[in-house]
Amino acid sequence: MLYINGEWRESLSGKTLDVTNPATNQTIKSVPSAGVEETKQAIDAAKQAFAGWKRLTGKERSQYLRKVADHLRDNQDALAGVVTTEMGKPLKEAKGELALSIDYFEWYAEEAKRIYGETIPSFHPDKRLMLIQQPVGVVAAVTPWNFPVAMFARKIAPALAAGCTIVLKPASATPLSAIKVFESFEAAGIPKGVVNLVIGSASEIVGEMTRNPDVKKITFTGSTEVGKKLIRDSADTVKRVSMELGGHAPFVVFDDADIDAAVEGAIASKFRNAGQTCVCLNRLYVSETVAEEFGRKFADKVSQLKLGSGLDAGVDIGPLIDEAAVQKVEEHVQDALDNRGQILCGGKRPDISLQGNFYEPTVINYASDNMKIATEETFGPLAPIFTFKTDEEVIEKANHPQYGLAAYFYTRDLGRAFRVMEAVEFGIVGINDPLPTVAQAPFGGVKESGMGKEGGKYGLRDYMVEKYVSINLG
Repeated sequence: MLYINGEWRESLSGKTLDVTNPATNQTIKSVPSAGVEETKQAIDAAKQAFAGWKRLTGKERSQYLRKVADHLRDNQDALAGVVTTEMGKPLKEAKGELALSIDYFEWYAEEAKRIYGETIPSFHPDKRLMLIQQPVGVVAAVTPWNFPVAMFARKIAPALAAGCTIVLKPASATPLSAIKVFESFEAAGIPKGVVNLVIGSASEIVGEMTRNPDVKKITFTGSTEVGKKLIRDSADTVKRVSMELGGHAPFVVFDDADIDAAVEGAIASKFRNAGQTCVCLNRLYVSETVAEEFGRKFADKVSQLKLGSGLDAGVDIGPLIDEAAVQKVEEHVQDALDNRGQILCGGKRPDISLQGNFYEPTVINYASDNMKIATEETFGPLAPIFTFKTDEEVIEKANHPQYGLAAYFYTRDLGRAFRVMEAVEFGIVGINDPLPTVAQAPFGGVKESGMGKEGGKYGLRDYMVEKYVSINLG
């Protein structure tokens, strides 16, 4: 269903969108598919609601966000099942995503009460200078399928805390999760028009979002290619934009690292969500002095990961989102083999008993810079092992010319940790930590991996405008 101005609605055209379970390729449900007209109505509803929502105190908005968090917690298991069914990740990972989503709503429930202005020293005795923070206005949010709840919690929670109103377009592959969260908004009593949900054609919905002058900000998580288009399309109305785009994360294992810990960390980073995360390991650089030991232990552990439906007990890796995703992994594996790579484990589709979009977790040894996996984001369960000799060499290789979202490295040398952390060109760095994302810290990249930050107090900034006030007392 669509949710516009506080009401659940069908599409005006009667068109529907089929939602498919990637573990079975069976249709789960059909949902209404909106177009330009419904998007205009949602934007207009958000514009009308903005006048009242922005006037609420931070404490009042905080209370609404707290109710949303409580409702999500009460329904966490059911919603995790929806996430797993429509996008494939194991149920334990879906529950982890829901826990992070609740963290975002709880964090911004508190931050709503702590939006501060400033006083500025004046050089004139009869003047007083101030700066106040005000909400930017109607926000259009476009979110991806790989974290269908956490990604829009990270956008909607700070926007609502700041006093903005929202029009959300979720990924077409995963609208059911969005519908369930909007039920939490409704249960929390959020006023009509403050949050709006439009599902359907990206070209029609997002095209209207970028053209419509009543939308003051676009926030997007997705590919760099699409992000660039949204920036261009938003230029005519000079919208504020925040972009969380593609990544190509290096994961470096130095010769002094705890090898067993690095193996576990690499598995957690690479194979969570079947490798379908923008911050996951893409290039695994291992010091040549420990490469043989690391490769052996890593491949042994990876080969033990259980593949299957995310709803089944004990499953570590679920399906990829669609057939095209499987084909991209196959393309990268074949290219690696053509360039003298060696498969240590995996490397093919699994047994015929799994009918969905599955690919075995795969480790490629002897990776080289001329392989596609060295520069292209795989977005699947494929880990290539490169080797290096010196710190300087691996830092140069790690610093991708295009991407700069996340980087990881393992070392027990404190001096090396600081030197490498300062030298790598990424917005997020995990030192002996493969899962650094938390609600209270900033998330975002540099270079073509995006602009703006999400999370923590930093996540509020892109939803507010600074107003300078000068008062002449004379």
